[in-house]
Amino acid sequence: MSQTAAAEHIVETAETPLTPESWGKTGMWLFLAADAMSFGTLLAGYAILRSVSTNWPLPSEVLGIGLTAFMTFLLICSSLSMVTALEAIKNRDAEKFKLYMLLTIGGGIIFLGLQAYEWNHLINAAGMGISQNKFGAPLFGTTFFMITGFHGMHVTSGVIYLTAILIAAGKRDYSTNCYNMVENVGLFWHFVDLVWILVFTFLYLL
Repeated sequence: MSQTAAAEHIVETAETPLTPESWGKTGMWLFLAADAMSFGTLLAGYAILRSVSTNWPLPSEVLGIGLTAFMTFLLICSSLSMVTALEAIKNRDAEKFKLYMLLTIGGGIIFLGLQAYEWNHLINAAGMGISQNKFGAPLFGTTFFMITGFHGMHVTSGVIYLTAILIAAGKRDYSTNCYNMVENVGLFWHFVDLVWILVFTFLYLL
């Protein structure tokens, strides 16, 4: 191969924007965009049903704002620990990475436990069901359990995803490819946290 052909080959390779790593990140962004539309549709439907209802209860009088505020704070903290874990893997600090990944996973598990407690209390103590409740607005319970359950499913998926990446990363040499794996799961986890802030605002505060 002549020097001119070799130079052209190097330039062509350097200018190629898509790599396996960038494809993975692009795929994650596309998935999150589609998922955001799903949450947006659910929240828009909730807003429409509430606006046309004449007997919609005030959420702050039915739902536990204090507990849910703590759950929100917990997820925000888990996002911070995810950022720290990503920085640790970038610097090839294996011990710090494992610690903060475990903290992130633990935050997700505690969140799910508190959500299960909240659901149990609302169903058994507050008389709030999926299809009917004592407040006279059946769709209040339907929309609440549907939206929070959909988000809870995402948190569960996130905990499983984080655990899988933690195990997979432990078997690697903490290379750039490993960093990209952690970065992708971090994008998903930050999305889950951001969506919860919107859910908390729409369902509990407004």
